Amino acid sequence: MLAEPTTNESTTTAQVTLESYSTYVTALAADDMEGRKPFTTGERKTLAYLEKEAKALGLEPGNGNSFLQEVPMVEITSAPAPTLTVKGKKTMTLKGLEEYVVWARRPEENVSIKDSELVYAGFGIVAPEYNWNDYAGLNVKDKVVVVLVSDPGFYSSDTTFFKGRTMTYYGRWTYKFEEAARQGAKGCLIVHATEPAGYGFQVVQNNWNTSKFYLDTRGKETYKCAMEGWITTPVAEKIFAAAGKNYQAELQRAAKRGFKGNALGMTVSTSLKATVKYDKSYNFIAKISGSKRPEEAIVYSAHWDHLGIGKKNAQNDSIYNGAADNASGTAGLLAVAKAFTGQGQKPDRSIVFLSVTAEEQGLLGSQHYAENPVFPKEKTVANLNMDMLNPFGATKDIVLIGMGQSELEDLLAEEAQKAGRYIARDPNPESGLYYRSDHFNFAKTGVPALFTGMGTDHLQLGKAEGKRLLDNFTANIYHKPNDEVNTAFKFDGAVADLQLLYQMGKRLAFSNEWPQWKTGSEFKTVRDKYMPKQ
Repeated sequence: MLAEPTTNESTTTAQVTLESYSTYVTALAADDMEGRKPFTTGERKTLAYLEKEAKALGLEPGNGNSFLQEVPMVEITSAPAPTLTVKGKKTMTLKGLEEYVVWARRPEENVSIKDSELVYAGFGIVAPEYNWNDYAGLNVKDKVVVVLVSDPGFYSSDTTFFKGRTMTYYGRWTYKFEEAARQGAKGCLIVHATEPAGYGFQVVQNNWNTSKFYLDTRGKETYKCAMEGWITTPVAEKIFAAAGKNYQAELQRAAKRGFKGNALGMTVSTSLKATVKYDKSYNFIAKISGSKRPEEAIVYSAHWDHLGIGKKNAQNDSIYNGAADNASGTAGLLAVAKAFTGQGQKPDRSIVFLSVTAEEQGLLGSQHYAENPVFPKEKTVANLNMDMLNPFGATKDIVLIGMGQSELEDLLAEEAQKAGRYIARDPNPESGLYYRSDHFNFAKTGVPALFTGMGTDHLQLGKAEGKRLLDNFTANIYHKPNDEVNTAFKFDGAVADLQLLYQMGKRLAFSNEWPQWKTGSEFKTVRDKYMPKQ
């Protein structure tokens, strides 16, 4: 368990201020930043601004003598064939975009899936800690696997079966593609369902005939599926019926222990053309070196990127400013850094301010940092991540994403209580938000990682109005040009949340504490393998 702060903890009363946060977030979300998309002038302007402000605060370069860490990436633009053919006792021709969405995963110009055997692999999960292996006894090498979205716990009333309706890492679509590749599959198709996915098929359709970014792995290639994608539930029902099976019955079978996957007696054929482009983006890293144990680090993270310039809205605005997502978090890094530099004394441990690229493209910047860290995972005490801070006004609550993961939650609860606030549970744990921001790449390496969300218990307006504001943001502002600093964009809620994260980091930076993963976390065994219990 975490102990009380040691006596050498800083006793200064530095604060995250409204003035600093509002200045930073307004600048980062300005039209002049052009939506902060990687590989654009918006990226160059954003990085230049971060370096200027870091130097003004007296922060040190975090990557040797540089504030930048190069992130080599590849952009693969897929042009799928308009149809996909499924052959068995009967032949079905599926319509692209309407019934399925696929893309090329390998940097190859032409991808051909010709008469590849179709195999049903349940949820596509191999989870030793749950004694679960959907691929047991299956040979899927060079075949196309069909898997279900989410994990078996979603379909159970038992909260100890996986984590019940709270999604685990194994429920994430990214994991399913990774596991299919580890099994040697040529392709992987996930059956979409709105409730367990957390979004409608129209979100999946945004991936049709477009580009995706990945890390450039030339020289250290690993096997990847040639094709990844989704099919609709009605399509899955037709495929299973053609195979002499009932889809809903097969879903229920897959959600129970003892499930065995099987070939469906059908083949898949389609093709994709791809355009491949290699380029580089950059993570931004600044730090305050520790005075006693500089080799140990607390890492604050936030992604600087957004969507750039795109389709115009009804107001003729085409700049996707990304004020809440995530100029707020990047501004938060600077505001927290300013509070630390205002303490008047150096922390015992180093504090790292990491602003990563390409979160919107699949958490790529944080993945690259996790694979190439400035501070090794054995010396990284914790990660405190900031993504989409509250733009609605101060709240009594702060939402904890992924409750039950690590002792960082206990520390947050203590600091919230001191501030007269409380922790609220994620209202939609089945959506798997804990696996959808940059802290996740720290968690995957075993580093305890905290991610908080927007509260809704509004100080002035109450819970009902707070929830309405959040729902309106999700429906009408998120990933749209009107996510910008305007008269409706408030600063005080974010500042209050940032103050809690600052206090947490300060406590860790002036102590000997090493937060632990909690029993039941899927990341505990990862940490335990390379670090003795502190």
